Amino acid sequence: MFPIAYCTYALIYGKINLIIINQEVRSMLRIGMLTSGGDCQALNAAMRGVVKTLLNNRDDVEVYGFLEGYKGLIYGNFRMLTGKDFSGILTVGGTILGTSRTPFKTIQDPDENGLDKVDAMKQNYHKLQLNCLVILGGNGTHKTANLLRKEGLNIVTLPKTIDNDLWGTDMTFGFQSAVNIATDAIDCIHTTAASHGRVFIVEVMGHKVGWLTLNAGMAGGADIILLPEIPYDIDKVVDKIEERDKNGSRFTIIAVAEGAISKKAAKMSKKEYKEKMKNYPYPSVSYEVADQIQKKTGREVRVTVPGHMQRGGSPCPYDRVFASRLGSEAGDLILKGEYGFMVGYKNREIVKVPLEDVAGKLKMIDPDASIIKEAKLLGICFGD
Repeated sequence: MFPIAYCTYALIYGKINLIIINQEVRSMLRIGMLTSGGDCQALNAAMRGVVKTLLNNRDDVEVYGFLEGYKGLIYGNFRMLTGKDFSGILTVGGTILGTSRTPFKTIQDPDENGLDKVDAMKQNYHKLQLNCLVILGGNGTHKTANLLRKEGLNIVTLPKTIDNDLWGTDMTFGFQSAVNIATDAIDCIHTTAASHGRVFIVEVMGHKVGWLTLNAGMAGGADIILLPEIPYDIDKVVDKIEERDKNGSRFTIIAVAEGAISKKAAKMSKKEYKEKMKNYPYPSVSYEVADQIQKKTGREVRVTVPGHMQRGGSPCPYDRVFASRLGSEAGDLILKGEYGFMVGYKNREIVKVPLEDVAGKLKMIDPDASIIKEAKLLGICFGD
């Protein structure tokens, strides 16, 4: 036993920092953090929530930030962070750690130099003697996080994506901020569309899932909303435009998700669809829809693409609070030694969701969902 009862000493024994408190020996709490996939608002707010919670409850915490997502963990590119690094970033968009996309489908393939990426991540985790790795990301990120969990690493994740498509949580941070930006774009289009009597298409992000387009379209008063989950018939779209014309409306606003698909294309096999996209003459589906409307109606159609603006800027107040709550709960799980969970949001409560229940699943819009029914009652057309 150590002959110290009331004083606290920091000892170095090999690479392990030991804190002696009232004759008890406690190892330093070491956590790693990384942000992976597309960036979004409130990543910094979420990381801040984790670290502030840990530092407010323990004074023996070391934080290692891996740079550029999983690449940093693979190649050992990290930097030590202190509480000062997380000061003043609640309102800052993007991520102080940087991010990148590391596709799950190739994560188990060797890199160009033959490096086993999964083994390299495990080695770097153990070299730093981490107690836990905190990972912030979307669907693909969670697949890799679950793989690392299966490999024996202690993992806690946070649900980040403007698409709001992660399974096991009603909400993801970044979503509401992106809805605000996309809605602002639609709002701005209204005045010019009304002035010129044009059909305007606003293309909203979302390749596989349409939550962002649906919410921004409804909030912005779009007349037609085209989603990946509800294949559209261009003739139904044209019918809606002509109906508005007959009722005296000189303009039409259409919110189109990046991944919107026609009924004809939805019936194709994967091989046929890939072949079609090889020779696709349009920059995106919005331009195809615009071209078809112009040919069928003779109306002037314009396309606006807010693009990555939807990921940028300062997080809205909702996301600042929401991300802080998620980060705080993640910090609490680490303090309790509870690993292998994503911190989610269900029925207005913060919850922990087993990673194996999240990885590989998308939260799609049900075409029969009440929100779709209500939108149709408002007169919104989905092209079906």
